[in-house]
Amino acid sequence: MDLPSLLAAVEEASPVDAVDALSQELARAVGAGHVAVLIANFSGNAVVRMSHVSGTGREQAGHNERAESLPLPGTAYERVLFTQSRELVKLEDGWLALVPITERGDAIGILEVSFADEPAADVVEDLVVATHAWAYALIASRRHTDLFEWAQRDIPFSVAAEIQRRLLPSAYTVEAGPLSLAGWLEPSHDVGGDTFDYSLDREYLYASITDAMGHDTAAALLATLAVATLRNRRRALASPAEQADAANDTLHTHAADQFVTGLLMRIRLADGTVEVVDAGHPFPFLVRDGVVASLELTTQLPLGLGTAPYRADTVTLEPGDRLLMVTDGCDDRLDGRLDVEDFLRRSLDRHPRQIVQELGRTVREVTGGKLGDDATALCLDWYGPPGRRDATGGASRARATRDN
Repeated sequence: MDLPSLLAAVEEASPVDAVDALSQELARAVGAGHVAVLIANFSGNAVVRMSHVSGTGREQAGHNERAESLPLPGTAYERVLFTQSRELVKLEDGWLALVPITERGDAIGILEVSFADEPAADVVEDLVVATHAWAYALIASRRHTDLFEWAQRDIPFSVAAEIQRRLLPSAYTVEAGPLSLAGWLEPSHDVGGDTFDYSLDREYLYASITDAMGHDTAAALLATLAVATLRNRRRALASPAEQADAANDTLHTHAADQFVTGLLMRIRLADGTVEVVDAGHPFPFLVRDGVVASLELTTQLPLGLGTAPYRADTVTLEPGDRLLMVTDGCDDRLDGRLDVEDFLRRSLDRHPRQIVQELGRTVREVTGGKLGDDATALCLDWYGPPGRRDATGGASRARATRDN
């Protein structure tokens, strides 16, 4: 595989033509009938074919970004996207190779390549190498165009939904040595102001999940105030308690009598020590040694209603632990139709990315697609610092202590 040629094809093309330029170069390199990129829509229930370029470079049906949407349930595309494993599919007139396009655990899409005959093992390995170029090409190109965003929108966005999406991190999943983290937001019809966020540095992982009161644009604007403040203080290396204090002050000043609930945490990568502030939010769930329990923390007033300095609890994670944070749209608002603890017990072998997406789909199913509130989840798997990992997990219960 001539990786420099692939990268040169991307560099020489306009951002809107990068996908097709890379498709043509790859088709030529491996002798493919066609090369296409499929990315998931925002609903998470279908993939959209972004390009369809023949080995000779002629544009085929499916070139238009919205020309073809393929439902995921029960298909090879679903298996590849959710398991992040390659798959060869025998067709009537040839073979189809499907390879996940992933960047640090974030499932960006699927590389689809057709062949007249079954591809050799070394050709499939070349495709795997090529997906790394695809991942970075897609990430770089989408900064300059709405083309990819346009392709993923299967339903019109309201202004509130537009604001809410911009508050989320650009990648919903990250894998980084001692941990894997994934988030998902299942929006209600009128948008309820949920957000999640994270950032990784050399010493800590920062993560948060928040739920602004109200619905529609007012909730999205309130969430904007809260998230912007949290990010501003996080980027100044503030602790979760200091972030909560700042967000509380901001809401007091600019959004009187309104509030945002949230879980704010900072995880030390060296040993799994977590500082966590619960500002009126549902408790997170801890899975340890296969046992699921609600992690009880010191409940403090929501951001915007607090009067005293916020304090953080300290939790020690052990290798093999899983931590799941949700908003009330995943639990309280469903009137017992979804048992999150039972869901976690039945999905111990799932990647955090699968956990949050399956949870979102389950909420859609039990509500018939008519969510009364946003349903948001953030899932963390802790493997332990390098050299100290133990896949079987640690002690039988979490240790949570109030900071003095």
